[in-house]
Order: sequence, then structure tokens, then C-alpha cells
Amino acid sequence: METKGSRQARPGKIRRIILIGPYARRSWYEDRHTIQFSDYEFWIVVNHPAFKDERCWRRVRDVIDSEMGDRCAVDLDIYSRADIRIARIERDTFILDRIEAGITLYRASRDAPLNEHERREARR
Repeated sequence: METKGSRQARPGKIRRIILIGPYARRSWYEDRHTIQFSDYEFWIVVNHPAFKDERCWRRVRDVIDSEMGDRCAVDLDIYSRADIRIARIERDTFILDRIEAGITLYRASRDAPLNEHERREARR
């Protein structure tokens, strides 16, 4: 039951996915003999700090581990939009430089889901 003044939890949403690290800098390595590759590093920006909780990402990490095996590591760092705002206010160069140099793979405001009409057209 919700009490007066309490807020109902909003569903977690991914706002942005950014590739950082050697693949974003185009300085990766691949050794086909040992099947070793550079690590993939993704920063995921979510709409609410509660969505950063590790329990929200356990299934994602399990799928990545099962698909990638020991070939390379995939690092996921989860940030809330508030974290990014604070980094800008505090001029946190660690975060800001990586966001600037990273490659945005998904941005919710740009890559919104298709509406029903667009889905029908895409199927054709």
C-alpha cells in the first residue's frame, strides 16, 4: 500500500549505452591463435539510481558470460542520469572524458521504439 507522500517506483529504463575503452578508441587487439580479445567496456546510463542495483543486471551478466565464455571480458558500468549530472557539475574528467570519447550505441531520445505503424512498415 502506498502512503501519502510516498512515490511509486518507476520502471527502470536504459537511457543510453556507450562503448568506451579500446574498441571506442580503435586500439583493440585480437589474437586468433589464443582466441584472446580486448575487453568490451560499456557504460549504461539508466533513468533512476535504484536501477543501478546489481540485482537488476544479474540476468544480463549471465547471458553475456554464457555467450562470450573465456574469449574476452565484457565490463558493464551502470550510471544513473543523476550521476552524469553530478559529474558535469563537479567537472569529473574521468567520467566526462570517457563519455566524450565513447561511441553511443543507443540513446533513448534518438532510438525510441517503433510505433505500431512503423513496425508494420519495417516487416514489409
